[in-house]
Amino acid sequence: MTPDELTYLAILIFSIPIGFVFKSKGPSVKQLGGAALGVLLILLTCHIHSLHSLITILGTWLILKLTPRSCHFLVLSWTFIYLLFFRTVTYFRLPPPTPFANAVQLLLTLKMVSLANEVQEYYSAKRQDMSSFRKPAAIGVIPRIPNLVETLCYSYCYMGLMTGPFYRYKTYHDWLQQPDSLYIPSWRPLLLRLRPAPVFGLLFFLVSYLFPLAYVQTDEFYERPFLYRLFYMAPTFFVFRMRFYVAWIFAECGCIAAAFGAYPAAAKSRPGGGPTVDYTSAGRSPEGERLAIDYDYETVKNIDCYGTDFCVKVKDGMRYWNMTVQWWLAQYIYKNAPLRSFIFRSTWTMLISAYWHGIHPGYYLSFLTIPLCLAAEGAMEVGLRHHLSSSGQLVFDWVQWFLKMRAYDYMCMGFVLLTFSDTVRYWGSIYYCIHMLALGLMLVGHALASGVTRSPAKAREQVATASP
Repeated sequence: MTPDELTYLAILIFSIPIGFVFKSKGPSVKQLGGAALGVLLILLTCHIHSLHSLITILGTWLILKLTPRSCHFLVLSWTFIYLLFFRTVTYFRLPPPTPFANAVQLLLTLKMVSLANEVQEYYSAKRQDMSSFRKPAAIGVIPRIPNLVETLCYSYCYMGLMTGPFYRYKTYHDWLQQPDSLYIPSWRPLLLRLRPAPVFGLLFFLVSYLFPLAYVQTDEFYERPFLYRLFYMAPTFFVFRMRFYVAWIFAECGCIAAAFGAYPAAAKSRPGGGPTVDYTSAGRSPEGERLAIDYDYETVKNIDCYGTDFCVKVKDGMRYWNMTVQWWLAQYIYKNAPLRSFIFRSTWTMLISAYWHGIHPGYYLSFLTIPLCLAAEGAMEVGLRHHLSSSGQLVFDWVQWFLKMRAYDYMCMGFVLLTFSDTVRYWGSIYYCIHMLALGLMLVGHALASGVTRSPAKAREQVATASP
C-alpha cells in the first residue's frame, strides 16, 4: 500500500470509534464537533489546498442567497467550472493539490449541487403548502434553507469527507435531529457489514503482488503472448474492486457507528437519496409510546459487492457500484440531459461522470465505452433473448454475465492507466476486442430484431400471393 492509501485507511478506521462518541451526543455537538473534526482532517492532509473547498462553499452559498429559486444549474456550472480550475492550477504556477484535496473536492461538488436542488425542492413544497394549506411532505424536503454556518458544517462533516458515501443535506439534518439515537442499533449492523472486509483486504494484497499494475507500462509486458495480455486485465480489475470494497465498507461502518443515515426499514430508503415513503409514524403507538422498530442503513450504502460481481448486465453493474454517487448522477444529470433518448442520456451521464473524476484521457476512454456496451446489450436482448426458451435465456444470461465482467475488466484499464498513450497501447495490444465485440453484437442484435419484425409482414405477403 502507498502512504496515501495507509492514511486513507487510518482515517476510515479512526472514524468508527469516533462515530460511537457522536451517536450519543446532541445536535449542537454533532454539528459543530463533526465539522471541526472534518476541518482538522482537511488541514492535516490538504494544507494550503484547503482553501479550494472553502471557496467552493462560499461561492455556492452566495448563489443560493442571490438566486435561491433557480440555483441548480448555476451551482452545477459554478462547481464544475471550479473543478476545471482546481485540476489545472499548475498552469497558473500554483502548487498541485494533494490526492486528499482532490477527494474532498469531488465529494464537496456532489454535496453543493445536491444542496442547490434541495433548496429548489423546498420552495416548490412551500408553494404547494400555501396553495393546499398543508405542511410540506417530510420525504426528502429540508425544513428550511440552511444559513452559512449550517452549510459549512454540512460541507465539512467528517463522515464521507474523502471517500464517501455521498449524502444529501436532508440526511445530515435528520442525523442532527435524530430522536432516540441510543435505541438505533449500530454494533450488529456494523459487524455484519465489516465481516467481508478482511477477506477483501487479503485478496487485494495477494493479487496486487502477483499482478502489479506497473508491469503493464513496461515494454516487457507487450512481449508476452496475446492470451496473457488479454488475461491481465481481469486481475487488474479484481485488485481495483477489492481496494474500493474495503474503503467503502469501512466508510459505511463509520456512518453506522454514529447511526448516520439510519432510517426505519419502513421508509424504504435508497442509497444517496434517503427515504422514499413517509415513515414519521413508524416506531410509535397511537398513544405515542415507543415500539420496537427495524432500522437499516440503505441511505449510506455505497457498494453491493455481490451485486457488482454477479449481476448479469452492464447497466446493473453501474447501479451496484458507488451507489450513492450513481443516485446523484441519475437524479441530477441523467434526468436533466438535453435529449431524451436512452443512448444520449447514457452518453451524457458518462461524459459528466468522467469529467467529475478528472481530466485524464483514460477516464473518458473508459466511461464513453459504456454507452456502446449498453447499446449492444439492449440490442441482443431485443433481438435474441426475448425469443429464447427459459433454458435458452439462462444460457444467454451466463454468457452475458461473462461478457459483462470482461467489459468492465477492459474499461478498468483506462481508468487505472489514465494516460491516452498507455490506455490505447494496452487496448491495441488486445486488438480493441471489447469495442469490436460490442459493435458486432449491436449490429447482430439489430439485424435479428429487424428480421423478427419483418417476418409477419413477409408471411402475409406470401399468403396473399398464394391466394386465388
